[in-house]
Amino acid sequence: MTDTLDATHLLCPLPVLKARKRLKSLAKGDVLRLLADDPAAVIDVPHFCQEAGHTLLESHDAEGVQVYLIQKG
Repeated sequence: MTDTLDATHLLCPLPVLKARKRLKSLAKGDVLRLLADDPAAVIDVPHFCQEAGHTLLESHDAEGVQVYLIQKG
């Protein structure tokens, strides 16, 4: 893991916008661990990754929080 972004308690589109900003500062191949609890994130995060050229390595729920591992493309 390169970096973690806690976007819990933020509503759409803020988790994706903050992830985009954080990923800009990372090197290609680095991994961002994104934490979110917005129900729309399950749709928004995979779509963002596909559109922006990043790879969604993993997504799962952990104690009511969605965890996404995004590798910068």
